[in-house]
Formats: sequence, structure tokens, C-alpha cells
Amino acid sequence: MKVFVTGATGFIGSNLVRVLLARGYTVRALVRDGSNRKNIEGLDLDIVSGDLNDERLNFREAMRGCEAVFHTAAIYSFWTPDSRQVFETNVRGTERLLVAAFENGIGKVVYTSTESTVGMGEDGIGREEIVIDRAKLHGQYKRTKHLAETNVLKMWRDKGLPVVVVNPTMPIGAHDIKPTPTGQVIVDFLNHRMPAYVNTGMNVVDVEDVAMGHVLALEKGRIGERYILGNKNVSFREMLNILEDVTGIKAPRFNMPLWVALGAACTDEFVSGRVLRKSPRIQVAAVRAAAKRRYHDCAKAVRELGLPQSPVEGAFAKAVQWFRDNGYVHGK
Repeated sequence: MKVFVTGATGFIGSNLVRVLLARGYTVRALVRDGSNRKNIEGLDLDIVSGDLNDERLNFREAMRGCEAVFHTAAIYSFWTPDSRQVFETNVRGTERLLVAAFENGIGKVVYTSTESTVGMGEDGIGREEIVIDRAKLHGQYKRTKHLAETNVLKMWRDKGLPVVVVNPTMPIGAHDIKPTPTGQVIVDFLNHRMPAYVNTGMNVVDVEDVAMGHVLALEKGRIGERYILGNKNVSFREMLNILEDVTGIKAPRFNMPLWVALGAACTDEFVSGRVLRKSPRIQVAAVRAAAKRRYHDCAKAVRELGLPQSPVEGAFAKAVQWFRDNGYVHGK
């Protein structure tokens, strides 16, 4: 089967195309001109140059001959100097892609959303059937992904487009080239730039399991359903302890109050973002998101898709090795 993949050079996308190729799929990948292609070097891909925001790109022609679409591309950042670009890529770009998939009669679309669009139960655990209050979403990234996911499911209800939504939690592993906000935590830890931590928690998962979950969503996922692709609920302190065990680097012991972290983020966004015109290391939306633990129940994906549950300690070890091998770590 030939499949069309967006975001193939990214963290999840590059791991996805590797799984697809290993399982015998033929992959056509949409790749932006000028993007870093290191993650897909040497892979047997049919590459189409283009951008989700390029009105000149004929999506119908680009995906012609493909039977399925994986849409993993998005601007994933808790801070950006141009919020309009986030909306145009994450929402408008997704709409254009879906319309083309519908017009081409694509057999199935797997849309990569985020755990942030999943609501939390009274027990503090996120599950697919719980609808989140959009007013509780912090930052342009989360708000645009929520809107895009809503539009994706609307295309299924109104037009009959066969879509499956996957909601990855916090993927960990190799090929985190940007890196993602989660990957940046690991890089900062390795570079001894983490003097304290915030009392929060998240669900972590091996990115290779996330990639396999995408393929399983194509092969087994029920149309119109959401699947949380995750594994283990850990506190931030527990995550740092795992990193300490993997690296031998001592984890910080000081628990920073949320109001201190928020003040630091506001200062950093003003100085770095507005004055120096560069991305701040501490983002306000990220700190606000850390105010509550984001734990999830991943049983549905395990039960219906057969989502692998590889030990997350191994995922952290692979991430650490990849960051070290690729020049993200300075000094010893």
C-alpha cells in the first residue's frame, strides 16, 4: 500500500516512516523546501516538495495514487513570534489536506493530534471520551490543535471522510531533531541547565511505540475514534530520577514553586522574545500547562490497537544516546 505522510522530517514523522517502510508500505512524503532532512537521509521515500501553507501546492495531485494519509505535520511550540503562522499551519493547512483527501477518495486518514485535547476525569485521569474545556487550553499550539482535531472529526460526521485520531502523550526517543519541548528538558538535563523542577506530572511513551500506534490505527483503528498513544504516568521528579539512573547525572532536588517558574517565564518571554527576538527557554504556556498533572489511561489503544508498551526507561536511554551522538550535549 502507498501512503502519504506529512511531517516526515519531524520527531514522530521520521519514526513513523521507518515503521512504515519496515512493514512493507510505500511512502510518499511531503517535505518543506529548506527543511532539515537529516532525519530521513538514506530512507527509500518518494519525496514531494511543498508546504501546508503553500496555496500553489496541489494536494490532490501530490497524494494521487495513495490509499491512506498520515498527517503528523504541525508547528509544535509553546511560544512563537507569529501566532498567525501557527493557526495557518495547524488549522488551515489541515483543512486543505482533508479536503484533498476527501476529493481523492482516500481510504483512511490518521490525524496526529495531542494529549492536550483530551479531557480529564474527576479522578484526574484523561480518557478519550472526555471532552476538554477549550478555555482551559494554554497557548496557541494547544488551541489550534484542538480546533484542527474538531474539524477533522467534523469532516467524518458531515462528509463521511474516514478518519482516525491519535493523541500521543509525551514521546521520548531518537530523532527529536528540533527538539520538542519534552526533548529540550532532556537536553537541558544533560547540559546541567536544570537547577530545579516544578511539581507536575505527565504520561510518557517510547516514540517508536507512538509510531507503531499510528500504523496500527490505520490497520485496526475504528473510524471516528480517538486513541491515546501513551504508556506510563510519572511525576516530573520521577522522570528526572529516570534520567539520573540512565546518565549518572544528579537530578535537581529543589522543587520550584509554580509562581516562581511563572515569573521567570514572563521575564524570559519579555527579554528573549520581545527584546532579543529569539525563542525564550522558559515559556509561559508551558509553565501554565504544568500547573496540573496530565495523567492518562491508555487502555483503549492497548486493547483495540495492540499498542506496544515498551519500558520508558529504554526510551529515555535511546533519547540520551541520540542527543549525545548528534551534538546536543556540550562538555561532559
